[in-house]
Amino acid sequence: MQRLYDFIRRHPTGVDTFWAVVLLGFSLLWVVSAGTVSGSPLGYVLVALLFSLVVALRRRAPEKMLLLAVALGVAQLALGLVPFMADFAMLVIIFTVAAHDGPRWASRLALIGGLTASTLSQLRWPLEGSESGAAKFFFTVIMTVPFALAWVLGDSLRTRRAYFAQLEERASRLEQEREAQAKVAVAAERARIARELHDVVAHNVSVMVVQADGAAYVMDSSPETAKQALETISSTGRQALAEMRRLLGILRTGEHQEAGEYVPQPDVQQIEDLVEQVRGAGLTVDFAIEGSPRPLPSGVELTAYRIVQEALTNTRKHGGPDVGASVRLVYFDDGLGLLVEDDGRGAPQEMYEDGGADGRGHGLIGMRERVGMVGGTLDAGPRPGGGFRISALLPLKPAH
Repeated sequence: MQRLYDFIRRHPTGVDTFWAVVLLGFSLLWVVSAGTVSGSPLGYVLVALLFSLVVALRRRAPEKMLLLAVALGVAQLALGLVPFMADFAMLVIIFTVAAHDGPRWASRLALIGGLTASTLSQLRWPLEGSESGAAKFFFTVIMTVPFALAWVLGDSLRTRRAYFAQLEERASRLEQEREAQAKVAVAAERARIARELHDVVAHNVSVMVVQADGAAYVMDSSPETAKQALETISSTGRQALAEMRRLLGILRTGEHQEAGEYVPQPDVQQIEDLVEQVRGAGLTVDFAIEGSPRPLPSGVELTAYRIVQEALTNTRKHGGPDVGASVRLVYFDDGLGLLVEDDGRGAPQEMYEDGGADGRGHGLIGMRERVGMVGGTLDAGPRPGGGFRISALLPLKPAH
């Protein structure tokens, strides 16, 4: 049964031609069996052939077939050919034009023609055996109902088809929007991972470079100091590898299990360890906490840690010799304040004016992006009296 239905859907013209042949056969049988009828038998045969053509081509050229049906109806009235089996094609073409998503004039013409066909037929061939006007009116109404129903059913089918087409278009548009949102989310995740890698690599590698230079400088004069520097390089490298494995584990399922080492995201409590690590690398850092420490949202804690990390890394890069820095964490009722300052010579003016590009990385740009993600504010620039200052305010709840 399903195969038959699929065949019918694939060959609509063939199906219509089959029914046109059936209608022609019944019409010719009526002409033969009617005997003496009004008009020439040849006229009935010609009208039957043309009405069969209307049925056969109703879906290929509905507007043209409608005009042909109207012309045939007028010809029947003019030649006195009484309604017979072939006139069933009028119902078919009215339904087809109403259901077809074509010009509206065709649908209106089909409706007008269907509503007037019975009246014109009654005027041309009055009902025999009844002189009552009420009986004639009732018969006319009854004969008009099939034409009206054919048009209503066709128009309802067209409306329903248009509704489903609109639903499909809306579903397709929503699918495209979901794909676009997914691409935006992927781009945002890549940017987040890039910021994390930048912070990890920039900080830890700069520490390792400083320690390596120091070890090479004192290798002959103070082997013990050189040994401590190498141990710092080793521990810093292991920490960098652990954090990079954590980040890469996001990109592949189960990566952290294969790596054999997994560390949680840094938080505010690890800022003190970060300061100690920087002090061990030879940078003088003053660290202080104001207010009552308390748990913060994970996004705020990671942002605070990365800001301090990037600020101290920039101090080592651009502060010059004998630079000192200070880190202040201030707990407010509704957020966390950060203040990182140094007394060095700072980066060249154009670097922070252009958004923080430090030659190859984008340190300050990354800071602003991080702060913006948690709804905070960041102020970075030269400090009065020399040096550089980074001030950030991170709210407990993102701003709407």
